[in-house]
Amino acid sequence: MSDSPIAKLTANISSVFLGKPQVVEQVVTAVIAGGHILIEDVPGVGKTTLTQAIARSIGGKFQRIQFTSDLLPADILGVTIFDRNQARFEFRPGPIFANVILADEINRTSPRTQSALLEAMAEQRVSIDDQTYPLPKPFIVLATQNPIEYHGTYPLPESQLDRFLVRLSIGYPDRSIEKKLLLNRQREEPVEQLGAVLSLAELLSLQAQVDRIMIEESLVDYILQVVTATRTAPVLRAGVSTRGALALVRAAKARALVQGRTYCVPDDVSELLIPVLAHRLALNNPGQDLQTHRQESEAILRELVAAIPLPV
Repeated sequence: MSDSPIAKLTANISSVFLGKPQVVEQVVTAVIAGGHILIEDVPGVGKTTLTQAIARSIGGKFQRIQFTSDLLPADILGVTIFDRNQARFEFRPGPIFANVILADEINRTSPRTQSALLEAMAEQRVSIDDQTYPLPKPFIVLATQNPIEYHGTYPLPESQLDRFLVRLSIGYPDRSIEKKLLLNRQREEPVEQLGAVLSLAELLSLQAQVDRIMIEESLVDYILQVVTATRTAPVLRAGVSTRGALALVRAAKARALVQGRTYCVPDDVSELLIPVLAHRLALNNPGQDLQTHRQESEAILRELVAAIPLPV
């Protein structure tokens, strides 16, 4: 297992993103599942380091898009221009045509631009001027947003949050890890020295293997119980969709593969309930800022799950 592609990927990311093994495992699981990742946390806790570590660990093209209030859909997707020399229109692809996209501070741009990105995420292609252009494979978006600032931001609606396989929060490092960072961090970022440990072909192969992981009917029944509980809870305006339930099944299978198994166990589901499902809940009275909203949705989901016995 130590020489497996997944182990190498995990070790490579962990070498620069210290003290958060659970976060690294969840991110690697999402990458292996082929899902998109939303990271919500305050500035300075390593969101960009983590996303860059993932991108550098995977052989392929990486693009960072800084989302601002004046960013337009064409700035992301690309544009068709007329080439005078060739006397024809030519498509100039935007930065979204890459294998790994860092969408930094996604909630700082307009809903129109957010929708352009999220539509491409869902359909794996871009449509411009009646022409369709497929996005490269694999295609993974890692989006970040600051949960404590809401002035001048445009929170993603539930229908668009649903496009992300997982929503993660990093949190502050332990004191010992933070001390190590203060003592050892030089002017140059360690992530800049990372090399690829997983080729695109290897990643695509791993993503295909996820489909072959077995999951017992009792675990599927448990997932359905959780999903049904979210749909009938009076404190929620809307619960988890069928797409959300499918996302949890795929994420659980991917975690089993990350753990070196060909079958799912109850822990694969329970460890991913919050990251995969909490951001898909529509609250009756959502908090004013993202941090409050996340805390409320996670607390509600934990309370609902506590009443449903996990299969053994």
